[in-house]
Amino acid sequence: MSKVVTYLKSLSLKELRKGMGLTLKYFFKRKFTVRYPEEKTPKSPRFRGLHALRRYPNGEERCIACKLCEAVCPAAAITIDSDVREDGSRRTTKYEIDLFKCIYCGFCEESCPVDSIVETDIHEFHFESKGKNVITKEQLLAIGDMYEEQIAESKQQDAKYR
Repeated sequence: MSKVVTYLKSLSLKELRKGMGLTLKYFFKRKFTVRYPEEKTPKSPRFRGLHALRRYPNGEERCIACKLCEAVCPAAAITIDSDVREDGSRRTTKYEIDLFKCIYCGFCEESCPVDSIVETDIHEFHFESKGKNVITKEQLLAIGDMYEEQIAESKQQDAKYR
């Protein structure tokens, strides 16, 4: 008897009508789609994106090669080589971040005593060929130079909330 009932229910297309009713219900509701390049979703103020190295106002790089960011990085994504300059100060000769390894935790930014390495709110970056995932010191400084005003402003806002 149950096979006959199941067969008759399948002929009535109850499941299909139920599914089409659900589709019709959502057809007239407000859509959740964001048209990405034109519309942006709001980002959290604590968002961490692409890294940048900052400079002092006189143009000298801030990094003193203390290697705290390299030591604190849980993913071992940062590689630093340093050398002593003729004036006795220590500066980096190589500063690389492997963005495939990086987990964007922000520990490098928090550990830096001179506020040299920062994570910006830039999330629109990509790699077109193999090996471009490693960002060098020159690239990091260029990003820092390009977005210095935005970085300084966000640092002031962060200091206000602390």
